[in-house]
Amino acid sequence: MVWHGGRGWYGRVLAAAVGVTAVAVTTSVWSAQAGPVAGRPARAEEVVRPSWPNAQGPARVPVSVTITHASDRGARGVNITIDDGPDPVWTPRVLEVLREYGVKATFCMVGTQAQAHPDLVRAVVAAGHRLCDHTVSHDTTMDTKSESYQSRQILDAERMITKASGGVRPQYYRAPGGAFTPYSRKLAASRGMRPLGWNVDSKDFERPGTDVLVATVKQEIANGPTVLFHDAGGDRSESVEALRELLPWLRRQGYSFGFPVR
Repeated sequence: MVWHGGRGWYGRVLAAAVGVTAVAVTTSVWSAQAGPVAGRPARAEEVVRPSWPNAQGPARVPVSVTITHASDRGARGVNITIDDGPDPVWTPRVLEVLREYGVKATFCMVGTQAQAHPDLVRAVVAAGHRLCDHTVSHDTTMDTKSESYQSRQILDAERMITKASGGVRPQYYRAPGGAFTPYSRKLAASRGMRPLGWNVDSKDFERPGTDVLVATVKQEIANGPTVLFHDAGGDRSESVEALRELLPWLRRQGYSFGFPVR
């Protein structure tokens, strides 16, 4: 089943979420969207102070509208990001592998999936992982849609994920297929969610075999720290096994695991 750029499973999700796959994006495109060069302080127009009702303290800390790729563990940090769940079959298996190797990850959740499986959202939070808003229905054409449509997709998913988690808010927003717009990035930042990109696409949605997934990540980890895997949308056994091989390998190479810089 093709995920990025196609409908397949997401067509059914979209149909189920009436009213209310990610394309591989090159580092150069991400850099162009991200705006400031690495190491330069963000300009005033590149940050937004969260504005949800009753936000206080850390909740009011300004959030950058630029797309983050860096790790909070520095130059030898790796951010494991898991997209499109939660899924009742595969999310628990991903959580098991992460727990086995003591790794924390960022789970980019589809709103309808979070709504359907709140127990899994709470399990992700309880294990110390972070949440990311991946819209209501994973529409990879978000960047061609109206601002009102983008707003519904982002804010409804934020609400669904927060409710399912028991009140823990997503800290990031990842556009399906990288379909960010200036509007969506600013809206996400205004809700305290840093736009989140990726540097290494495992392409596990293609199910090329565990060995290929492992080789892809090993070859591309020099591109940057944020690695993309999936825990929903079909058989993710290759993804689970690839993580089982890659996590200890990355540690042996001197990497540590962290979260995307906020």
